[in-house]
Amino acid sequence: MKNFEERLQKLEDLGEAIRRPDIPLEDALKAFEEGIKLAHSLETDLEKVENRIETLLNAPDEKPDAKPELELFDL
Repeated sequence: MKNFEERLQKLEDLGEAIRRPDIPLEDALKAFEEGIKLAHSLETDLEKVENRIETLLNAPDEKPDAKPELELFDL
């Protein structure tokens, strides 16, 4: 399948095509159906990215037992 940017561009192109006054109704309907499918797949991809970002932001630090950088008392 095409990458996200290519599919987004295709969705924008379909939107422009639907707005043309000279497009036949059947072609407009086909473009609309394709656009809905593209929109759903793009939304799914965005949700995956959001979930990944949330996971990364909420992940615990990798060094919980690390020695502090500054020791107040060296014995």
